[in-house]
Amino acid sequence: MFQDYVTYQATAAENIGLGSLSALADREAIRSASRQAGSDQLIAGLPQGYDTALGKWFDAGVNLSGGEWQKVALARAFMRDARILLLDEPTSALDAQAEYELFERIHSLTRGRTAVYISHRFSTVRRADRILFLEHGRLVEQGTHEQLMRLNGRYARLFRLQASAYTGEDILPEDVDLDIAPTA
Repeated sequence: MFQDYVTYQATAAENIGLGSLSALADREAIRSASRQAGSDQLIAGLPQGYDTALGKWFDAGVNLSGGEWQKVALARAFMRDARILLLDEPTSALDAQAEYELFERIHSLTRGRTAVYISHRFSTVRRADRILFLEHGRLVEQGTHEQLMRLNGRYARLFRLQASAYTGEDILPEDVDLDIAPTA
């Protein structure tokens, strides 16, 4: 799933089912993917549930918020029986609660698969089994969150910088380039 996910002008079921064309009509697979992505409660609240048209093209279409569309797009990604999941900023439009809930489930959702997260949010990559810190397209640091914090390099400085926004600690990162992002 890419950060710029597609919002199809179709029903909720079709939006999710398009993740696996062979299972487009498989409501149980669609519901399962929706539960995995956390969009099932959202869809249950729609006027016709999974049969609700999404988007502005339809007179009775329901407009979703960015975070709601992202949950539907995540469900579409979970329709695929892929061994490798590539998730580029999968929670960028989610609120803090929805992001937390997704990452609480993500370990079990990716069991038996390789998941690659691309993110600028250190709270997201912190839980990764292995973090690759790229700078200008080159690998400069790698390890677990704990290993990278002990290394006290670029990752650790940027992690503390982001955390300072929540803790109120004054961090003066004289040599931190804010355009650098970790990849997990």
